[in-house]
Amino acid sequence: QVHVVESGGGLVQPGGSLRLSCAASGFIFSMYAMAWYRQAPGKERELVATITGGGSTYYADSVKGRFTISRDNAKNTVYQQMNSLKPEDTAVYYCKAARGSVTYWGQGTQVTVSS
Repeated sequence: QVHVVESGGGLVQPGGSLRLSCAASGFIFSMYAMAWYRQAPGKERELVATITGGGSTYYADSVKGRFTISRDNAKNTVYQQMNSLKPEDTAVYYCKAARGSVTYWGQGTQVTVSS
């Protein structure tokens, strides 16, 4: 049975940091590209960052230089370190695993950036 579970969200002040984690099981983690998406209220879900099984990364322009995606294949976990957070980063953050046409999504974790 596949499980993709995000954690680490919360309330943080502007300029602060959070580290999201996504723990996966039920599939061969190292063979899947992993990604973080986010969805703000009233907006479409958008891609934030991706990392391949080999560690190649991609970032949306809006988070480049502030967010860092990483993975630990031994722990079947992907992370997203988020620094210099802005109110516009407020959203539900989702983790996705993808290999070809197969995708698995987590349930999301809320990140709120507010003073």
